[in-house]
Amino acid sequence: MPISANQERAALPGSAALLLALPALLFALITWQVAADGPLVRLDERLSRVLVNPDRFSELLSDLGNIPVAVPVLAAALGYVAVRGRRAGAERWWLPVAAAALLMVLVPALIVPLKALTARPGTPAEPPGTGYYPSGHTATAAVAYVSATLLLLPWLRTALVRRAVIILCAALVLGASYGLVRRGYHWPLDVVGSWCLCAVLLTSLWLVLRRTAAPDRPCRPAPEPDPPGRV
Repeated sequence: MPISANQERAALPGSAALLLALPALLFALITWQVAADGPLVRLDERLSRVLVNPDRFSELLSDLGNIPVAVPVLAAALGYVAVRGRRAGAERWWLPVAAAALLMVLVPALIVPLKALTARPGTPAEPPGTGYYPSGHTATAAVAYVSATLLLLPWLRTALVRRAVIILCAALVLGASYGLVRRGYHWPLDVVGSWCLCAVLLTSLWLVLRRTAAPDRPCRPAPEPDPPGRV
């Protein structure tokens, strides 16, 4: 039996709460372990020693999380969606663009205080210092590439193109994350913590985009009644 729009909207609050609560709880757990130097941190350090193997390829992958690389991708998507939305006469066409831009601005506003609060030292591959948790490069990549994808999907014509964009987005985020750990720029938990934090942020953006798009969806016209006498 197909699910009606009303049933879908009724199920959304529970699903959204789950999508927000699970990564938030996991982020809180990881942050507590990092701040308290708990057993999860020692396991993380052992895992890092196995994974770290600095090379040129991992360095290039880690660059996907650099601001000069990731933010222009989001800026291009913001401009494209703004132009398309305005030309199409979409109601509140500016709101998705503003929400995604605000989310990108929130990344350093959240990450920098957390780095100062946890004061986690870097891996042996890095110079002595603190402020490695959570990974800012991971957060930059996740928010920039996923936000761009969420904005673009409603404007893409075919399922094949939408699928390709989603796969590319996942490859960019995972590639940046892998490069950061492999190169030794970050501990694995630094990256996982950023994933959890970004999951909360991006789920919030997804909810905003759904609310924005809902009034603009065209309604399916009701079928016309058959003329009298037609069987």
